[in-house]
Amino acid sequence: MELPATHAYPQFTHHGAAGGVTGSCHRYEASPDTHLLVDCGLFQGQDVTKSDHHAQHRIEFDISAIQALLVTHVHIDHIGRLPYLVAAGFKGPIICSEPSARLLPLVIEDALKVGFTKDEALITRFLAAVKHLLVPIPYKQWHTVTDNDQITLKVRLQRAGHILGSAYVEVDTFYKKEKRHHLTVFSGDLGAPYAPLLPAPKAPHGCDALVIESTYGNRLHENRRERRKRLHAVITHALQNQGTVMIPAFSIGRTQEILYELEGMIFEARKTSPSDNTVDWSKLQVIVDSPLASKFNEVYRELKPFWDAEAQQRLRAGRHPLSFENLITVDSHEAHQKVVSHLARTRQPAVVLAASGMAAGGRIVNYLKAMLNDPAHCVLFVGYQARGTTGHRLLQIASNGVKGDGGASSSVPLYSSVPIDGVSIEVRAMIRSIGGYSAHADQKDLLNFVRRMHKWPTHVRIIHGERRARESLRDELKALAEKAGRPMEIVVPG
Repeated sequence: MELPATHAYPQFTHHGAAGGVTGSCHRYEASPDTHLLVDCGLFQGQDVTKSDHHAQHRIEFDISAIQALLVTHVHIDHIGRLPYLVAAGFKGPIICSEPSARLLPLVIEDALKVGFTKDEALITRFLAAVKHLLVPIPYKQWHTVTDNDQITLKVRLQRAGHILGSAYVEVDTFYKKEKRHHLTVFSGDLGAPYAPLLPAPKAPHGCDALVIESTYGNRLHENRRERRKRLHAVITHALQNQGTVMIPAFSIGRTQEILYELEGMIFEARKTSPSDNTVDWSKLQVIVDSPLASKFNEVYRELKPFWDAEAQQRLRAGRHPLSFENLITVDSHEAHQKVVSHLARTRQPAVVLAASGMAAGGRIVNYLKAMLNDPAHCVLFVGYQARGTTGHRLLQIASNGVKGDGGASSSVPLYSSVPIDGVSIEVRAMIRSIGGYSAHADQKDLLNFVRRMHKWPTHVRIIHGERRARESLRDELKALAEKAGRPMEIVVPG
């Protein structure tokens, strides 16, 4: 028997991150003429399928029924298509958390300068238009998007623990004729528990449908204590080797978390006097070579009320996790070039954090070109590396060497090379990876997000992951539901 028309809703369409990890863009169709768009991000790595990336990112789907754009967080693979969306005629609102409303214009400004135009007047006008569309809402409070004769549609944001301002989205649609509520949760990117600065995400009470990410749907992270030990060990080894630790890191999120951990290690080092055979951590130079990251650090500091209890305790003790004595920021391109040349020439021990997080562009590329061929140095990856990026290629090279901590190599095969800016660069530097610093939940965390709901979803859509990750999470969710005797339809789009 055919269901009444209203029972056919809500429906879901995915305009990105269905068959891959980047380009998140998901359509929630509450009714034929009432839609929401959840995120609108850029494609990266192997998800870029056209030589003309503008053509792939152009908004060619119908936006006439879209009532609002919901932003889960401000990483570029979740908001980078916003200029294309506005160009296609979208007039808002853009609903996001209060911290995201502060951070989003910075990300979009950088994206415009890198991928669109250097025209400051044009960028200023566009940013003014975007800011006018932003509707920041507090966590945990319902916000009505639509209320007409047919439906009432409300949304609520909950902390996702991924980066500052990140949220998962609850969408509650009340179908008035049938007196029927339907609750959907869009996970966005869920964070790992015990991440620096951020409260851990808590599962919602329940939902009817769940659209969940699966970036690490087939992987487990080590706990925070272990990853801190490994971070300390990697940097100590590099310092003893008289080299630089190069950390490709996203300007927002990962950079601040690593700085927080390094401040803690330096603080502890100052309590003890180094012996003759140990590294003096108290004198370690920590270099943030990214104007954008520096701006984010400033905003992060202004958003201290959104930090977690541990970070608040450090502040009360007079410490400054994102602004400490050993921290050096590099802003101008000229200063950047001088730092690269100086570290490559002198082998002065240092830790450098520079974008991009997947080594697919940005200032980290110049460090790699200058120092990858020197075994004194180390490249340390602390986040997910999408296929097709330089970061992923380096990890592939490392995996062919001698296995080290965390599945990354402690050495690399002689004469291995990676193409950067059209030039083949020999890889002799140590390559390491600490997956525990991923800002993404692992498989156990994703399963717990469902397990800890009082009302489990009967419909689950697994997105934002490579094929093996999506299928592994599907199998684990299926086993979980069968063991608990709960009905659960699981869809893997793409």
